[in-house]
Amino acid sequence: MVRGRWGRAAVACAALVSLAACTAEGATAVGGQPGSTSAPATSTTPVTPLSLAVSPANTAADVAPGEPVTISAAGGKITQAGVTGEDGRVVAGALSADGATWATTEGLGYGKTYTATATALDAAGKSTTATSTFTTVTPRRQTALSMNPLDGQVVGVGQVFAFYFDTAIADKAAAEKAIKVVTTPNAVEGAFHWFSDKEVHWRPKEYLPAHSTVTISAAIYGKPLGNGVYGRADRNATITVGDSVVAVADGATHQMTVTVNGVLARTIPISMGKKAHETPAGTYTVMSEHRDYTMDSSTYGVPADSAAGYRTKVEVASRMSNSGIFYHSAPWSVRDQGARNVSHGCINMTTEAANWLQSISNKGDVIVVQNSGGPVLEAWDGLSDWQIPWETYKQGGKRG
Repeated sequence: MVRGRWGRAAVACAALVSLAACTAEGATAVGGQPGSTSAPATSTTPVTPLSLAVSPANTAADVAPGEPVTISAAGGKITQAGVTGEDGRVVAGALSADGATWATTEGLGYGKTYTATATALDAAGKSTTATSTFTTVTPRRQTALSMNPLDGQVVGVGQVFAFYFDTAIADKAAAEKAIKVVTTPNAVEGAFHWFSDKEVHWRPKEYLPAHSTVTISAAIYGKPLGNGVYGRADRNATITVGDSVVAVADGATHQMTVTVNGVLARTIPISMGKKAHETPAGTYTVMSEHRDYTMDSSTYGVPADSAAGYRTKVEVASRMSNSGIFYHSAPWSVRDQGARNVSHGCINMTTEAANWLQSISNKGDVIVVQNSGGPVLEAWDGLSDWQIPWETYKQGGKRG
């Protein structure tokens, strides 16, 4: 009950679902005396009715297990909430600081039944409860995801982030939404580009900042990706960007200039592809680094025992494309390096120079080939995404 200065006041209030404004009888009017009716009585601000909302709703079916179960309270605070599986297992969840929302923090299982329950209290101590029992989807197929680079790796500023599904993805927008690529300390602009229904890359508009960090969260588990396909497992990685190492190999001068963090570090005599084997021209991204590697022409269709074939072991080799372009140590062509192009397409240099270059670099470093007389490097050959102009790249590639 409410007591006024001049006596007992009678108050009318609605409970549970709605709290209406309450007015005291005989309250003092503005500028008047007790009992005066010369002015309207004052009223309190209407209170939001206490209610609970649970998503998914009761009896919902084919729920995506990768989406969180959420509970929200209006007009009060959640005091208890939880989700339990049919086997009695409790699903982890967390309550917001203001007590207004609760959500699961781990995924649900496929083809399972769950029950969500919650209780909330309003300011007057009134309570309400809500329950929802629902069933998750049984997918037609689950798809696994692999990616490059991997967690903990150090990469160069030209690194492209590649994601490979083992099933064709129909809903490519959903896949892109599930994959987050974040750079710190500063965000950079980037975009996804599909090379096939199973392969999508993410590339920044410009080279990554040296010494930055890239965090990848591919939260595909339980997410619908089209045609009844759902993600099998999440993938996560934290990747460090090293120094900015950019090399320019010039087929006209037969020299490679190497800059480190914008400063010329060394000029290396080289030999590139000879006539009929000209090195494709364009911007390559180093894919992998090797020691004691066997260069084998049969890997790109030329039998090793043919007149144009070879199988040669080299001490140092770094792959630049899937089609077999490497920079590598080539002690047999030292006299040609800096003077003429005699290779089958690779960039030849001394063993000492190849050792030095590999020692200061990482996968993801940039190598630009110019004036080689060769065809234009194809963007799909390796991680050569930098061949695609930005305005074209961000259109998404083979999204259809």
